[in-house]
Amino acid sequence: MNKIILASASPRRRELLQQIGYHFDIIPAVGEEKITDNRPDKVVEALSLQKALEVYEGLLEKESVVVIGADTVVAYAGRILGKPHSTEEACRTLGMLQSDTHQVYTGVTLCACRGGVKTVRTFHECTEVTFYPMTAEEIAAYVESGEPMDKAGAYGIQGKGAVFVERIAGDYSNVVGLPLAKLYREIETL
Repeated sequence: MNKIILASASPRRRELLQQIGYHFDIIPAVGEEKITDNRPDKVVEALSLQKALEVYEGLLEKESVVVIGADTVVAYAGRILGKPHSTEEACRTLGMLQSDTHQVYTGVTLCACRGGVKTVRTFHECTEVTFYPMTAEEIAAYVESGEPMDKAGAYGIQGKGAVFVERIAGDYSNVVGLPLAKLYREIETL
């Protein structure tokens, strides 16, 4: 198997790759993210490509290496929701998402080299997430826990935020940060 490098410091992505038995190194991309589109699918694909290429191009030895770049966004009504900058913003975001359906997009880029030939594959996955109704008190208590503050869309489905999720349509691991089933198949075809 090729050497795998994850171009992300995300603990959630690390845990997901470990879950499926991959052994990998972590070299986080540190460059400035450049967004040139406002469509969630195009944004995550572009950002994952930037991250994967940055790390790949920085490698001294590229042969038999697969670099995984990834980016995840939450979108509601076609608008990308980032990580909240304040507790007030987290409360507003969760208030908007409650009793409704939103989308989680993860873009993934694989940069690989075999036989001196560079291959780049970029794809995205979209999962729909529907929240139960939430009271202002529930939202405030969740925000007070601190969990929403470093998460796009102000919640973590793999944590305390799971109690607000009524249903999902699509890949659960995509909501956490990597669409594992699709990623596995893409890596195997390399």
